[in-house]
Amino acid sequence: MASLKETIGHLTGQWNPPALKKAGAGTCYVENRYLDFQQIVGQEDAKHALEVAAAGEHHVLMTGPPGCGKSLLAESFLSILPPLTKESQLEVLSLYSLSRNTYERSLFPPFRNPHHSASGIAIIGGGQFPRPGEISLAHHGVLFLDEIGEFSKKTLDMLRQPLESGFITISRTHASITYPASFMLIAAMNPCPCGYAGSNTHYCTCSTKQVLSYQHRLSGPLRDRFDINLSLRPVNFEAAIKLGEGEPSKVVRERVKEARERQYFRYGKEIICNGRVSYELIMQTSPLSGTQQSLLQGLAIQQNWSNRTQIKIIRLARTIADLKGSLNITDQSIQEAIQLWCLSPLVINP
Repeated sequence: MASLKETIGHLTGQWNPPALKKAGAGTCYVENRYLDFQQIVGQEDAKHALEVAAAGEHHVLMTGPPGCGKSLLAESFLSILPPLTKESQLEVLSLYSLSRNTYERSLFPPFRNPHHSASGIAIIGGGQFPRPGEISLAHHGVLFLDEIGEFSKKTLDMLRQPLESGFITISRTHASITYPASFMLIAAMNPCPCGYAGSNTHYCTCSTKQVLSYQHRLSGPLRDRFDINLSLRPVNFEAAIKLGEGEPSKVVRERVKEARERQYFRYGKEIICNGRVSYELIMQTSPLSGTQQSLLQGLAIQQNWSNRTQIKIIRLARTIADLKGSLNITDQSIQEAIQLWCLSPLVINP
């Protein structure tokens, strides 16, 4: 459907859209439309982390020097996501029609990559005559914020509410409009203004004060919304080539699809993943053992973790267990979840 009029006609039974061609018959889901995971040399740990993010709809923050592959990984992320359902396609098309943006009919989830100079209204939505913003145009898909530290602090803080709730409410004098905004946030940033803090190959020209100031462009509450924190390093191409080619996106996408189907079955709801399920429901369906609770509580006290952080680790652990086909959250999945969340390696004593 190319317009809101056609969408309304379809919902009221007055108009039927032309039938979509089957995927694989020259159409909506083209395997090589996006960069394949197999084409990325090295960064196997980062690829695995993105697989976990795709399986459970978790938000990811990647930090690393220029040229380490942050943008490349983000652009290939869409290739491991399962295709949209018919209902999701209809929602996406409706939002694009409201915003007067063109959207190519595709089974791929939407991928939005706004420039850091974009205004708060362009990102969040609104205006004199309110329209959906980038977060709504990324509904059921991915919002990629490259160089997230260059976005205005006010704009970034406005992301906090939709990241939690999955929708955005725009209030004006004459009306209040709510748009859906259930998206995965993939963000990338340098460790400092020059980009080479902690690098073994380049000299960092930034002072300690400049590094801290740059890192503080992301407020604590916003950082707390990210489920996975990746610290990337430049790839050793000689060593990576010796390891051979990695898995193609098609294989990874199949695992992601199976993990999501386990979540849909467990929660009894379609299109709800571990990254968005309530704490009460995840504890009801996947309770932790006494040993696991003691481990998490001890680390929370030692590391001064918030309740939100502990819940995120449990959600991550549930996703990792789903990828491995486990019915319960395992000790190994909890330890792996902790390592994915922590910016720096954490020694875990059982």
